Amino acid sequence: MTDSDRAIEAQATLHHAYFLGLQLMVATSAGARTTGEWIYRLFRQQHEQYFLQSFAKLGLSGLPDAVACARYHVLSNSVGGVPVEYAEESSTKAWVRFRYPRWMFAGSTLCGIPVESSMGFLRGWYAHNGVSLNNPRLGFVCVSEDMTGEFGFCGYFKEFDHALGEEERLQFARDERPPAYDASIQPSLPAAGWDDARIARANRNYAVAYIKNGLSALIAVMGREEAMKLACRAARLTGLQYFPQLAERLAMPDGDYRDTARFLQLMFEGMGDVAEMHIDETNDRATISHSQLRIAAGVDSELREDITTCWIELWLGTIHSHRRFKEVEVRTTPEGLAWTLADRADRPASA
Repeated sequence: MTDSDRAIEAQATLHHAYFLGLQLMVATSAGARTTGEWIYRLFRQQHEQYFLQSFAKLGLSGLPDAVACARYHVLSNSVGGVPVEYAEESSTKAWVRFRYPRWMFAGSTLCGIPVESSMGFLRGWYAHNGVSLNNPRLGFVCVSEDMTGEFGFCGYFKEFDHALGEEERLQFARDERPPAYDASIQPSLPAAGWDDARIARANRNYAVAYIKNGLSALIAVMGREEAMKLACRAARLTGLQYFPQLAERLAMPDGDYRDTARFLQLMFEGMGDVAEMHIDETNDRATISHSQLRIAAGVDSELREDITTCWIELWLGTIHSHRRFKEVEVRTTPEGLAWTLADRADRPASA
């Protein structure tokens, strides 16, 4: 595996961790109701952005709607490394069962997420599939959730014999159980175009999308000031916590400003960004010209500034996690960002 491959994987890990931390930060600081509304908006945004455009890419065109929806959730989640199983009772009833560990609530994070979060993504995504497919008879029936301590998130897409009202698109049937697992019917990604390199990039983009859309949805729910406060703090803490793991994955030492700059350059390149590093031995400092930022791509100018501000905190966390304290300056430029790094021997930098 090359440095580039490892950096792509490291970016997927870091952004996944940031999303987990942000969920806990919102749940503990803003409460269950706000968390539920945030997750609802996030998943509706994700749905509208990705659901229909991915059907052909995943080889689902022409299938019955219930079957296509269930297979979609198996295949799209597999791209992000999320284990989901499939069962088909008929052309109008098809099951999905998410297995543990849950990507969205990895590790013990699951214990800190309120059940309102589950209702948020059920309403935001699963109940909206029929609307997006222009099939008013298509709904989702949930038989088990995560935070309720049952057997994990599970349910089925069903095409009913009548048009569903808005309140009927999501239903519950706690006493039902999915058919027995059958390995022979599990869908797989189309062989053409889905090599390991593409899957690795898609896995990274999967995690990054949750951050971009998650910050946008959080600002809409909480207001900019409060959302930015929580998102920046969660970013800084995530960077602090995850630097040792990321450095080990990239075989980078916890060293001086040169090592820190090289770590950042590798990680930024793992996003697909352009990062040009210059070492100034005379003044003992390093600079990175950082452009084509993936994290800021495709969003309007105000949101781009907010997302970039939070994202900078993620990297300041990794910098301040080093044993040797660093002087760090980050400036915005017309092309992106400019980073300046130097060692500081006396006390932590205040950035």
